[in-house]
Amino acid sequence: MNSQLIQLLKKLLPGLLPLIIFMIVDGIWGTQAGLITALIFGFGELIIILLKERRFDWFIIFDTGLLMLLGAVSLLSNNDIFFKLKPAFINLIFCVIIGLSAFSNKNLLMLYSKRYVKDLPDDSNFHEEMQNTFRMIFWLFVFQTLLIVYSAFFMSKAAWAFISGALLYILFAAFFGWQYLSRRIKAKKQPAEEWLPLVDDEGKITGKATRSSVHGNPGMLHPVVHLHVVNRKGEVYLQKRPANKDIQPGKWDTSVGGHVALGETIEQALHRETREELGLDSFISNPLAQYRWDSPVESELVFSFIAVIDHPINYNPEELADGRFWKLNDIDQLVGKNILTPNFEYEYNILKHSIRQFPVVHRPV
Repeated sequence: MNSQLIQLLKKLLPGLLPLIIFMIVDGIWGTQAGLITALIFGFGELIIILLKERRFDWFIIFDTGLLMLLGAVSLLSNNDIFFKLKPAFINLIFCVIIGLSAFSNKNLLMLYSKRYVKDLPDDSNFHEEMQNTFRMIFWLFVFQTLLIVYSAFFMSKAAWAFISGALLYILFAAFFGWQYLSRRIKAKKQPAEEWLPLVDDEGKITGKATRSSVHGNPGMLHPVVHLHVVNRKGEVYLQKRPANKDIQPGKWDTSVGGHVALGETIEQALHRETREELGLDSFISNPLAQYRWDSPVESELVFSFIAVIDHPINYNPEELADGRFWKLNDIDQLVGKNILTPNFEYEYNILKHSIRQFPVVHRPV
């Protein structure tokens, strides 16, 4: 996230350069020379960007225009206080924009970032984290703005120049350094958490989120894989979920089920989960169904498959509480009695129809 903010600040830096140029020249040759040099530099930036990128940079136009207006007022009135307050005026504008982004639903900076910074995540966790960061940046700008106003009236020109320019970069460096260190310390204290892709109803990836965050947030649609294992007798293998599971503990469920990890294909996730839960490395699967499953706890885009496996299955006791083949008639007796997971009961009707049409199932053993 910090890298995206740094890229955004780099986009804003050209608009601040005229002021920085003024402060350098002003310290050597005086206010008039600094103003002229800064204006030439600002207009030069506009022409270069116009020729190179075929666009007007409105922030440079605004900053150079304000520099020209307040500089002219300062020279005509023989009082540089108007010019000294210029950085505070700009900061106030930033405070309004950042404040709206940080404390309201209109995140202007996120809209600006999406225009100029590619590949921004589009999930709620990232947006919330960005908004918290904008709140802290807002108070940094408020603090520096108050210092600028105070230094303009009561401090030396050198102190004002430092507070108006270099201090902001020092504050940002300290802020990002503190964020980086706090993240590293937090990461060391907590075990690494699995990241999952967020998708739309068609399966297109729209963002990412941690495993813990998608549980309890039904709006965060994420992909999962199911495998129904059947044998040649037409029996269905069910697994019993451990009692310590967060969702549907102790109930009988699909043969194999699990999340698709970030950067993983559906096929890779299916084979990984089957290997982890049932110890099966080699099998042929066929698509059964694809659908969205919404519950009070989470939202899943389910990719369901079926496979015919006849040899004995040794399930992983660290993953499952129990597992065995069931006759369809026995499963029918359990439907609606809170013994099977609701998700499996939904798929069971599709599964029964598929088993009857699966040719290999009806071959004699």
